Amino acid sequence: MHVNQTAQYALRAMMALATLPRNESIAGRDLSRSTGIPAAYLSKIMRRLAAAGLVRSRKGHGGGFRLSRGLSRIRLRDVIEAAGGALERDVCIFGNGRCDPQAPCPLHNSWSELNEAFHTWARRTTLQDLRPLR
Repeated sequence: MHVNQTAQYALRAMMALATLPRNESIAGRDLSRSTGIPAAYLSKIMRRLAAAGLVRSRKGHGGGFRLSRGLSRIRLRDVIEAAGGALERDVCIFGNGRCDPQAPCPLHNSWSELNEAFHTWARRTTLQDLRPLR
C-alpha cells in the first residue's frame, strides 16, 4: 500500500472540484493556487483524470475543469488508479517482494490487515463520502 505523490495530488484536486457548485468549472491556474499543486504537474494530472473520464475540461472564456459525473459515482480507487498510482496488494512492507504467508515477515499479519483495510476504503469511499459539509 503506497499512494504516490501524483495520486495524492489527484485526490487533492478532485476534492477541490468536489466543493464546487454542480456544473461549475475552475480554471487550472486557480485550481493550482487553491490546492498548492504546481501548475505544470497539475496539468499532467488533470489530463490523466480527463482520459479516465473523471473530469471534463473546456478551454477558453468560462472554461476550466469540473467533475464529469456525480460525487457518489467517483471512487477514490478510480482517482488513484487514473493518476497512475497502482493499488498493489500483497507487497511486503519489509521489501521482500510479494507477501508470502508461508514465510511471513515479522509484520505480515498486521500489514496484511492494514493493506486490506486500505483497499476496501479506496474501493468503497466516494467523493460524496468525503465532501465537506456546507
